[in-house]
Amino acid sequence: MPQFFVENFGCRATQADGAALERQFEERGLTPATSPAQASVVILNTCTVTSGADQDARAAIRRVRRQNPEARIIVTGCYAQRAPEEIAALPGVDLVVGNSHKHRVAEIAIPHVDCAPEVQLNFVSLERLAGTMNEGQSPEGLKPHSLLPPDGTAEAVPFHKTICDRNSESAIFVSDIFAHTELLAAPVFDAANERTRPNLKIQDGCDNRCSFCVIPYVRGQSRSLDPGRIIREINTLVNAGYKEVVISGINLGRWGKDLPTTHAGTAHGGTAALDLPGEPGSVRSLVAVVRAILAETKLEKLRVSSVEPMDWTDDLISLVASSPRIAKHAHVPMQSGSDSVLRRMHRKYRPCHYREKIETIRAAMPTAAIGADVMVGFPGESEEEFESTRKMIEDLPFTYLHVFTYSPRPGTAAANIPHQVPVHLARERNRILREVGAEKKLAFMRSFLGRTVEAITLNVVGSDCGGEFTEALTDNYLKLRLRGKHEANRWQRTPVTDVVSGSLVSG
Repeated sequence: MPQFFVENFGCRATQADGAALERQFEERGLTPATSPAQASVVILNTCTVTSGADQDARAAIRRVRRQNPEARIIVTGCYAQRAPEEIAALPGVDLVVGNSHKHRVAEIAIPHVDCAPEVQLNFVSLERLAGTMNEGQSPEGLKPHSLLPPDGTAEAVPFHKTICDRNSESAIFVSDIFAHTELLAAPVFDAANERTRPNLKIQDGCDNRCSFCVIPYVRGQSRSLDPGRIIREINTLVNAGYKEVVISGINLGRWGKDLPTTHAGTAHGGTAALDLPGEPGSVRSLVAVVRAILAETKLEKLRVSSVEPMDWTDDLISLVASSPRIAKHAHVPMQSGSDSVLRRMHRKYRPCHYREKIETIRAAMPTAAIGADVMVGFPGESEEEFESTRKMIEDLPFTYLHVFTYSPRPGTAAANIPHQVPVHLARERNRILREVGAEKKLAFMRSFLGRTVEAITLNVVGSDCGGEFTEALTDNYLKLRLRGKHEANRWQRTPVTDVVSGSLVSG
């Protein structure tokens, strides 16, 4: 039986897409391989948020070609959507499928399946496409589009691509991402959490236009998984024995804004509409779907992933704080503490707004994990502007930070801003903020010494000078070493006795 292997790069949303890709190939009769070297088909699900992410994808293509020269290499994801011709020109690439067609990767790659005795790997050939397509027409009967945002703003990324490029050695399937309405959804697991904490993407795309970010132009407009589908997916996970589920999205706080006020279920996937508690047939919101999950499932713990500052409404903060079934964890992207930098970034809040949100969350949840994304080296970032960011981070009750160095993305507005910050200076600022973040995290962990915490055991067993331990994750997002060997996927209440190597220790 032919085997496939999906390799994911980048964020949780990309990983979630990868899980949905696996479903596609399994439904067409292929079985998953344990490594690219064993697979007949290798799907590289790429990221393009930084130039480094692009480099990682290119390196992976070279590695797969070297290790498994006979494998068919399919490149999909955000990099494929942004620069398909660039990828198609790389030796070894057989098929480039943008996010616009990601929901049909297996169908495009394997148009015919002979179920017995084994799958026939009949990949789409350029000759076949040329013989079945009219000039300028896609396999779906759609004319090619240039990839511009719906409002036609001058800041649009000028991605001019056709759905199939017959002049390339590799077939290319990419079309207007802003016309794309499909949302891939399948629970995703990483190695440490393969028996615990599945992640379910319930939202994709973004309607914001941050000047540094290419993501809206490769993932399209904001779109939501219908509430009925969310409930069914989570109930399936609960029935399979999972205790915690993480809900995530590209811009999670915008969930529901694109759904009609009535019959939301029939708008996406043809499922029956689900009346959300307190909002039957009315406004759809993140807080409403969280209430629905609590009401319609027996999930023991729900964790809400990253939510933009202004989408942390008073109702959402109150719900997360009051429900014992929601993890006490708030990830709130910050990007900068400088008003002028936030304006150049086209962010929709000011430092005073951000500060107020974080202080409100901390007041409501004194022991919650509060994290932030922070960017350094944004074009024109002065020493004074950087100091504004550093001071805000020191002042606010963060428990961890994700610090990124700005990377110019082709076609974004920020790439054309003069006075790009020298790389060495941006890296030094990154180091400074990471050190501040590490100090705040350590202080937060030490505040739990002698206290009892709730944690879910993961599928990781290790050992240190204190002996064997099982890795766990607390309700408020701290790693915990639980002495001894424990079954995965079990919530436990346990006292904290030490802090070692970035982890709490119990026992």
